[in-house]
Amino acid sequence: MSLYINNITKYFGNKAAVKDLTLNIDNKQIYGFLGANGAGKTTMFRLILGILEASKGTIRWNGEPINYSNSDGIGYLPEERGLYAELPVKQQLIYFGELRGMTREQASRKIDDWLYRFNITSYANRKLQELSKGNQQKVQFISAVMHSPDLLLLDEPFSGLDPVNVEMLKSAVKYMADEGTTILFSSHRMEHVEELCESLCLLDKGEAILEGNLNAIKRDYGKKNLHIKTSVDLKFLSEFPEVKSIIPKADKTIIQLNDDESIQDILTAVISKGEVTHFSLEEPSLNEIFIEKVGKGYE
Repeated sequence: MSLYINNITKYFGNKAAVKDLTLNIDNKQIYGFLGANGAGKTTMFRLILGILEASKGTIRWNGEPINYSNSDGIGYLPEERGLYAELPVKQQLIYFGELRGMTREQASRKIDDWLYRFNITSYANRKLQELSKGNQQKVQFISAVMHSPDLLLLDEPFSGLDPVNVEMLKSAVKYMADEGTTILFSSHRMEHVEELCESLCLLDKGEAILEGNLNAIKRDYGKKNLHIKTSVDLKFLSEFPEVKSIIPKADKTIIQLNDDESIQDILTAVISKGEVTHFSLEEPSLNEIFIEKVGKGYE
């Protein structure tokens, strides 16, 4: 059972926001849609949910299209705030729970559990507009998950949040995954996808330029990074044919390699010139891979 996206294309006028995208996403995993703003992530989510109609192709969740007959099993956290600013928090969450088929009592219990988890029980009867941006996002998240969906779509869930609230929401996402929810997660922040997702699709201008298991993508990239801390000027390493680039950082130097066959020779060469306090071989980051594939980095 899975989410099957078959040859999906969506045009707005003459512009393709998503183009010929085919994915088969297995259940019970966190799957990332990665790309810059405007890459097609939000459009893809809206196509999956049926908010937008595809110009071409089909989408099936466990063999069926997503519509009102099975939407109670879906949760969606949009990038834009979608709750009522002047209504009390718990009152509107109960309303959304009832729309998802929950009784008032079921909704109330679930809401209390989530408010406690997010440490915002004291805001239950406060108007949403009185809460900080981070706490409003927590309430929005509760509205998406309180009915324990089988499929959860999170569109840029950490956008604009402070580090404390980012970590709290990450913990909640991991909890939902542990409970068996299939989670589609979009972000333009590489490190968030890298931390949370097992597999991913990297989008650029609506097209998939990388897709598959995260570890396999890194392995197939074919390049490694040496992280070296030393007082030695490492420019001389450019003489090694395996060295692709030398990137000085504040606390270390990163040596990008085309292969790792000469690591011992590089270490010996550096040690011969001075003290080395750190020397490690590390996988490339998603940001590095994206920079090479797309031609520019995004923060």
